[in-house]
Amino acid sequence: MSVVIVGGHDRMVSQYKKICKSHNCKAKVFTQMAANLSAQIGSPDLLILFTNTVSHKMVKCALSDMDKTRTNIVRCHTSSGTALTEILEEALQAV
Repeated sequence: MSVVIVGGHDRMVSQYKKICKSHNCKAKVFTQMAANLSAQIGSPDLLILFTNTVSHKMVKCALSDMDKTRTNIVRCHTSSGTALTEILEEALQAV
């Protein structure tokens, strides 16, 4: 399963990737606004938005192309490792 995480804390990037790897998911993490964010996101199976630590502009850019794909979108106010683990476990149970 491919996962894209938008938002979160810079210092947690390696933890986010480690948690995703432990759930057999490939992860891309964007904590800062990239120049071509929508092109880098692609069409993942799961898009996680950590809404507490992300700008409105970044959310709008991330969601701009998601209408055309069958990507599951999860919004979470907390950007902790525990929250990510719970989101991944729910997503994997649904599959």
